[in-house]
Amino acid sequence: MSVEVIDVPEAKRYEARVEGGSKVAGVAEYIRTTELVAFVHTEVPPEYEGRGIGAALVRTALDEARAANLRVLATCPFFAGWIARHPEYQDLLYQSRSRVSD
Repeated sequence: MSVEVIDVPEAKRYEARVEGGSKVAGVAEYIRTTELVAFVHTEVPPEYEGRGIGAALVRTALDEARAANLRVLATCPFFAGWIARHPEYQDLLYQSRSRVSD
């Protein structure tokens, strides 16, 4: 099964479709700045779960973040968990540069 993932900037999300279908099989919503992309929500409908849709969304989004030289803030639990299991993407994680403390 092939999964096509595209960035839809006007909707601030990545969309996945299965085998050229017109129905959206999953989304990854984000907030993007000039330095950072924060992934805030990922959703795959139950009928598409277990087919690698979520992994395809994450991998494509992270590969594009790397190509654009953006850091990643994974506030979405799915993104955070996926990155934790794939150390080759952990270098993308945003690290706060603030030295301010309470």
